[in-house]
Amino acid sequence: MNAADDKTIVQDYFNSTGFDRWRRIYGDGEVNKVQLDIRNGHQQTVDTVISWLKADDNLADLSICDAGCGVGSLSIPLAQAGAKVYASDISEKMVGEAKDRAQEVLGNNHNLTLAVQDLESLSGKYHTVICLDVLIHYPQEKAADMINHLSSLSESRLIISFAPKTPCLSLLKKIGSFFPGPSKTTRAYLHREVDIVKILESCGFSIERKAMTKTRFYFSRILEATRKSA
Repeated sequence: MNAADDKTIVQDYFNSTGFDRWRRIYGDGEVNKVQLDIRNGHQQTVDTVISWLKADDNLADLSICDAGCGVGSLSIPLAQAGAKVYASDISEKMVGEAKDRAQEVLGNNHNLTLAVQDLESLSGKYHTVICLDVLIHYPQEKAADMINHLSSLSESRLIISFAPKTPCLSLLKKIGSFFPGPSKTTRAYLHREVDIVKILESCGFSIERKAMTKTRFYFSRILEATRKSA
């Protein structure tokens, strides 16, 4: 299965059964125990990134690209904090949900732009580019291309998260427990941290901060990389 097939599968999934499932997970309504665990894990990842950005005390001065924004879990609070945010997702339904949530939280006048767009077609320049929990849809041979493209959009900083490839998680994936549930229809690709770091360094970035979110069913390694001085 090639990368184009992977992208089509992901797009179709998040515009159909996957949309309903993940909208519930990223919402605040009643879900099952596994979905609640994933919701809490994803929120921890979002909270970590927001805490990093707020700690620098310059959010209102930043332009941010949220690549693969889903329903706006990260981009909406960043816009609420004053950042100028361009957020996109491959799923039209996800972006529609994000717009509804942005309207409810931010009203009509806000600094958040939402668009239906895949990662490969993103363009422009932003102080910070963020891509959370998207690498899981990319096989290793395509991860470098994706990270290279995202880094070309970043003037200063790139923040990404991915499911780390460890013996334990590899075993869980093999026995079907990494993303449990009947609605699972997309592949889950794990990545070695050392490989992701090498890709970032080859793009001219160095690691500044890192964190790990780990719950029972959700695992995400978060890396903040900043562009090296010329």
